[in-house]
Amino acid sequence: MTELKLLTPLKTETFEFKNRVFMAPMTRARSPNHVANDLTARYYAQRATAGLIISEGTQISEQAIGWTNTAGIHTAEQIEGWRKVTRAVHDAGGLIFAQLWHTGRASHPDFHGGALPVAPSAVPFNSQAFTPEGPKPTVTPRAMTLDEIQSTIQDYGAAARAAKAAGFDGVEVHGANGYLPAQFLEDGSNKRTDAYGGSVENRARFLLEATDAAIRVFGTSRVSVRLSPRIPYNDMGDSDLEGTYMFAVEALEARKVGILHFMEPAQLREGLKLLAPEARKRFSGLFVVNVGYDRESGERAIATGLADAITFGTLFISNPDLPERFRQNAALAPSDPSSYYVGDERGYTDYPPLG
Repeated sequence: MTELKLLTPLKTETFEFKNRVFMAPMTRARSPNHVANDLTARYYAQRATAGLIISEGTQISEQAIGWTNTAGIHTAEQIEGWRKVTRAVHDAGGLIFAQLWHTGRASHPDFHGGALPVAPSAVPFNSQAFTPEGPKPTVTPRAMTLDEIQSTIQDYGAAARAAKAAGFDGVEVHGANGYLPAQFLEDGSNKRTDAYGGSVENRARFLLEATDAAIRVFGTSRVSVRLSPRIPYNDMGDSDLEGTYMFAVEALEARKVGILHFMEPAQLREGLKLLAPEARKRFSGLFVVNVGYDRESGERAIATGLADAITFGTLFISNPDLPERFRQNAALAPSDPSSYYVGDERGYTDYPPLG
């Protein structure tokens, strides 16, 4: 029987990924006081057969927090918590990147002593924030000053250094899902008229400077950037989606970023153009796709050259040994959505591997 291309190794100058079944970052909200713990370590170690694990979003600062019970990476206690995780993953033979996260306007005053969350511009929008008291409507944020933008870029660099100290193999700049870098990039949320707004060159500046800060710590090959041009989550939008994102892709290519993590549904509604093929043409590093892929569509994406690897999210929740299940073409266990963001080990570390 021909081996699945998904299960073949992927070698770069820096890494040898044992397969192309990568684990996508997923918020699981199991970190009281914003510190990863022993349960977090067990969860990731169970999934260390992935070619690469990209951690859940981990906040780069207090200001970046926007979701209850999610881990940060900006204090000594948080670094030590993540060190448990990286040690457990490495002991199990895996590789893991830290995803660097700033929620921007998607946060809520409940996380900031009543102060407004920050954003490129004070633009009202419709979404929900997951606060300690449960989901609440988001509020109109306040626009960041230039000094605040610069200090936030420095926070990305500090978080990358913290990730290195915690033992991560690399970092991913979370530029997707309507969080702060995407808020700067898309003109629906960025109405600035200074060096960080207006032209696409200016709107991309924040994302690229955050990426540069990570590169200064880890080098190019150990940095990933996640983009999501077709994901309207957090009420996002842009007047020239393709032009904006292809500019960003070309700028990341110019920097020789190691991994471009491109979120776009495997199937789009009729009339919408897939952007992944065009992004793939413009990017020479590892091109990784995500959203809605399964064994068959993931294999097809690798076989046709659309992608070098696939990140799987939901499938990894309930199938900790997903690569082996793919190998055997075994039935996949269903997950319990009610436990995605709440609870303890239930719906988190209690999904069994194949018998």
